[in-house]
Amino acid sequence: MGFDQVRQRRLSDDIVEHIEALLVEGSLKAGERLPAERVLAERFGVSRPSLREAIQKLVARGVLISRQGGGTYVAASFGSTFSDPLLQLLESREETRQDLLEFRHMLEGSCAYYAALRATELDHQRLTQAFKALQDCYAQPETISRSEEGSADASFHLAIAEASHNAILLHTIRGLFDLLKRNVVTNIGGMYAQRSETRDMLMQQHRELYQAIIERRADDAREIASRHIHYVQEVLEEAQEEAQRIARSQRRQKTEDFSKV
Repeated sequence: MGFDQVRQRRLSDDIVEHIEALLVEGSLKAGERLPAERVLAERFGVSRPSLREAIQKLVARGVLISRQGGGTYVAASFGSTFSDPLLQLLESREETRQDLLEFRHMLEGSCAYYAALRATELDHQRLTQAFKALQDCYAQPETISRSEEGSADASFHLAIAEASHNAILLHTIRGLFDLLKRNVVTNIGGMYAQRSETRDMLMQQHRELYQAIIERRADDAREIASRHIHYVQEVLEEAQEEAQRIARSQRRQKTEDFSKV
């Protein structure tokens, strides 16, 4: 029986693993600047040379970016699910907006379910902050822009994804955050014009979702999230059908006017 020599693990490898864990769990975000080398070494309880070696390894992998005299950052592209041109293309086409709602239906229901099961007290605090910010937007329809409301709405759902403690769900939501935000902005514009009660309905649905997660009612949270997306789909389809009817009427009128000439 042969015995291979046991290779001693380098301290820098442990540091790399620790930083990678922070990235996977979402504690470090794309574009975020890491603390100064001295501070980071103290927090990890390691020497600065070992820390420097670990950072160099992560820089070589493209995970971190080191700027001369400007610190170390998480790569801006880290966790990017789609490129900016593709995001713009997906957001601009009518047929893909429905696809996104179907995708949100699957994704957000799972996020809500696991958030209700796994959220910590700190997660509850963050979710409460995001919920209050969204409610403040709903309470000020005359002064809050659709862009601000869309950002608050998307941030609320991002807080739910963070509370799910599922790394894949979290990074998917983060990677699509800009697309989700623009989708919300587009949706609420059409929904508010279509139904006068939309704002109140969205307030109620988000409140019920928040309460179900805080009260750890996982099945209810998933069902409420599903019902919320179904409502959005229903109102938008109604608005689209109305727009099509108006367009047909206008075409008929133009035809009639032409025939009279």
